Amino acid sequence: MSKLPDSLPYWLAGALALFWFVGAYNRLVRLRSAALQAYAALDAALVRQLDFVQARVAAEPATGAVFENGSGGASLPAAAGQLATLLAATRLRPLNPAGIAALATALHVLLSAWQRLHPDSVVSFDADGVLSRPAPLTGTLEPSADGAAPIAWPEPSAAAEIARNQFNLAVAQYNGAITQFPALLVAWIMQLRQAAPLR
Repeated sequence: MSKLPDSLPYWLAGALALFWFVGAYNRLVRLRSAALQAYAALDAALVRQLDFVQARVAAEPATGAVFENGSGGASLPAAAGQLATLLAATRLRPLNPAGIAALATALHVLLSAWQRLHPDSVVSFDADGVLSRPAPLTGTLEPSADGAAPIAWPEPSAAAEIARNQFNLAVAQYNGAITQFPALLVAWIMQLRQAAPLR
């Protein structure tokens, strides 16, 4: 006659499943937190770029440089306003794919307006921020290994491109973890969704 109850293997299996679930959930939360922290750095870098553009827009109407090619000068303040609005909205849910897509669109509109008005003052950086080069005149840049083309930034600083690359890497790690089989069940139960990189 055994002194162990018949239900002990079930209790042990249940305890192991609970510990596994908690561990998998903690890993996903850690990766999500890393993506949120990377977004905070990206947000600060984008605000710095936006401040640079807005300062130049505020300084140039006195010289007439912004408005010399017709309505093109009006598009830059409008694009800056749109980007500021979407940055504020994206801060509420930074890993929402629709919000990041809208932010990317507004960012590219701002950068296109800046490039039209200041084609000689645009610099493009590699994702690591070490190598810099002038933006090509065609406006097309070669994509990097992760598929995101480097962005030509108004302010001559690599901080925005480095922050964008770090955010995209954090999102890729989070998305990779959330789509693996056992963690996929945890993500489904806890309603964790995939995030989108800033392209």
